[in-house]
Amino acid sequence: MKRILIIGSGDVALRTLPLLTVRYHVYALVRNPAYCENLRKLGVTPIVGDLDDRASLTHLAGLADAVLHLAPPPVNGATDPRTRNLLAALARGRAPRKLVYISTSGVYGDCGGAWVSEVRPLAAQSPRAQRRVDAEHQVRDWARRNRVNACILRVPGIYAADRLPLDRLHAGSPAIRADEDSYSNHIHADDLARICVAALHRGAACRVYHATDDDQMKMGDYFDAVADAHGLPRPPRMARAEVRERVSPMMWSFMAESRRLTNQRLKRELRVRLQYPTVADFLAKPGR
Repeated sequence: MKRILIIGSGDVALRTLPLLTVRYHVYALVRNPAYCENLRKLGVTPIVGDLDDRASLTHLAGLADAVLHLAPPPVNGATDPRTRNLLAALARGRAPRKLVYISTSGVYGDCGGAWVSEVRPLAAQSPRAQRRVDAEHQVRDWARRNRVNACILRVPGIYAADRLPLDRLHAGSPAIRADEDSYSNHIHADDLARICVAALHRGAACRVYHATDDDQMKMGDYFDAVADAHGLPRPPRMARAEVRERVSPMMWSFMAESRRLTNQRLKRELRVRLQYPTVADFLAKPGR
């Protein structure tokens, strides 16, 4: 049985496990040993290590045939030393044949609501997105040097039943009025898990794919749809400048950028059929 190493054992990684454990012997890097027992119950072999400590990653060398890298960069700085440490550890032994890196659609910056394909030049504006650009460059350069089939998934806003902006709606946080609002993009966490597995099996070398659904929603419309589905008041709509003064800088970095991601590659090359093509499809699901 082939071996796969998961880096970043969060929600999406856990959703991939039922799809991976039937095909692979699954290993997962964990920083906190307290999580090891739960992973073992799920059929995973945990490996304790810390991406911020290169010396702790020596056991990763030559371990896996494939790597699924979901770990985020640090919260500060302009680069991603965690990805650098991981790739250095993987290069010490037999390199994996496949690596899938989970990036963000924020690498494009604000596109003024334009349609964006995977070949659009990167123009990251936030430090968070700039760190992702650095990680992407590292992955591609390392893959070419080591002859590894590595591909990149650029992911927009992830949602699920337990990943909806309900706290924001309860707090009455404002949304941008319709004529000034930004387009946003979404993917359900279950669909993202399936996309990760499809990329492992079908992703082309040094290829980028948008892991996004079919929706063309503006952010305020997304908040309205979630509010309606949960019987909550819709958020108040305000001018762009006024909203910026009322939300956190982190939230504003998401609200300010407007783009519409294409997903033809996702469907044509990875052959993914989305379980939730739109947010409305999920919100209409009984018992969601």
